[in-house]
Amino acid sequence: MPKYNRWWILKPVVFLLCLTPTLWISRAGWLTFQGLPGGLSANPLDDIIEFTGIWTLRFLMITLAITPLRRITGISSLIRFRRMLGLFTFFQGCLHLTSYVWFDQTFLWGEILKDIIKRPFILSGMIGVTLMVPLAVTSTRKWIARLGGSRWQKVHRLIYLSGIAGVIHYYFYEKSDIVDPLAYGILLTILLGFRGWRAMRQRGLKPAAT
Repeated sequence: MPKYNRWWILKPVVFLLCLTPTLWISRAGWLTFQGLPGGLSANPLDDIIEFTGIWTLRFLMITLAITPLRRITGISSLIRFRRMLGLFTFFQGCLHLTSYVWFDQTFLWGEILKDIIKRPFILSGMIGVTLMVPLAVTSTRKWIARLGGSRWQKVHRLIYLSGIAGVIHYYFYEKSDIVDPLAYGILLTILLGFRGWRAMRQRGLKPAAT
């Protein structure tokens, strides 16, 4: 008799939960532009840009937390959610970038280029989203087979750099109130530190070459 797999139930639940931020901001934006209560603030376009940026960073942290949680809890099936969470990170990053290009710059590419050169937080944000592109493209099993497990893992370590760029982006954006960016920076340090510690531990356990 085949073993019952409960994860096929949880995956749709996690998928719907991941959609919740997008559905919420869409509803709030619609209410605002209709002049109805329950919408955004007096600067709704800025709210949308900031909201999508925060959720990009949150999804990225959640994605990075999967491996440590799997190691600590011993629940190996958590890995089933990592690809979905990674793609939602990329999705939120694209929404954030599109919101900036559309709402803030109205597709004026010359002004966007000047913004990238002049403002460090725009540059770091662009780097963070750009680094997600190869991760999203190579997220399928076919790409794992094409690249091979070792090379695929090396490519997907770009998420670490994307996370660092995202925290820097948030830090420069806030400027004065840096409590939240620092909190994300500490969390990222813990998540990356866990990986570094485990990698060193595994190397230490390997027998010396004869």
